[in-house]
Amino acid sequence: MDVHWIGGGSGGGKSTVARRLARRHGLRLYDTDAVMREHAARSDPATSPQLAAFLGMSMDERWLRPPRTMLETFHWFRGESFGLILDDLAALPPGPPVIAEGFRLLPGLVPRPARAVWLLPSPAFRRAAFDSRGSTWQIAGGTSDPGTALANLLERDALFTERLRAETRRLGLAAIDVEPGLGVDELTARVEDVLGLGGPG
Repeated sequence: MDVHWIGGGSGGGKSTVARRLARRHGLRLYDTDAVMREHAARSDPATSPQLAAFLGMSMDERWLRPPRTMLETFHWFRGESFGLILDDLAALPPGPPVIAEGFRLLPGLVPRPARAVWLLPSPAFRRAAFDSRGSTWQIAGGTSDPGTALANLLERDALFTERLRAETRRLGLAAIDVEPGLGVDELTARVEDVLGLGGPG
């Protein structure tokens, strides 16, 4: 399967860029966020123990813990059920190349990482992205302390992004810092260049 990969921290523009590149180059889009619920249902608790534990938690238990604990125990950040992503891609019928995107695409797990890039949003960019989507309080609002839950979630995501930064550096993989002021056109062009997609088709 011919796949290009866009990973990175939440709120970094992965979905927007992937959709643009899919349209521009006639690629098939695979959104790993869209299959999280299905993958959770298909997962084996024996090989995805953190996911099984997460599914049994209340909203407060999930989001009112220390951010570093949330980081270390969050199943998708640990690569649990990543094999289901590969299974999905392998099961696609013959067709155009695929562009896969999502925070679940960890640097150490992506096949052919030379055809991948990770977007690393700053905390300010991430918060602005969430605010513009209107989803800032979507998760936190389901807890008994939304303010603390939101702060925890944002800090956890910042820690995850820093982990991705360190991992991509260690492995010598492509990454792009996403800061306020970086427009979607420029970001798309930079990702396009890293992935070797060339100009508009």
